[in-house]
Amino acid sequence: MAEVVKKQDLANALAEEYGISKKDATAYVQSVFDTIADTLKNDGTVDVFGFGKFTLAQRSARTGINPMTKEKIEIPASKSVKFKAAKTLKDAVK
Repeated sequence: MAEVVKKQDLANALAEEYGISKKDATAYVQSVFDTIADTLKNDGTVDVFGFGKFTLAQRSARTGINPMTKEKIEIPASKSVKFKAAKTLKDAVK
C-alpha cells in the first residue's frame, strides 16, 4: 500500500529540516493551506512552479436521477477545485 503523508507529517519534516519548533512548523504548513483556500474562495488561481496549479471549475446545474427511487432530481450549480500537475511533478513520479 502507498504511503500516506498527513499535514502533521509535513510539519514534522519541516521542523526537522530547518531546525524550528514543531509548533511553528505546524503554523507554517497551516498558513500555506489557508492561503490556498482563501485564494480559491476568491475565485483566484494558485500556481506552484514545478508542482502544479489549483483552479476553480464551475459545474452547471443539471438533472440527475436518485438511484434508489429512480426519481429525477435537480442538482444545483456548484464550484469544484481542480488540480493540474506540472510537467516537473509528472516527470518525477514516472
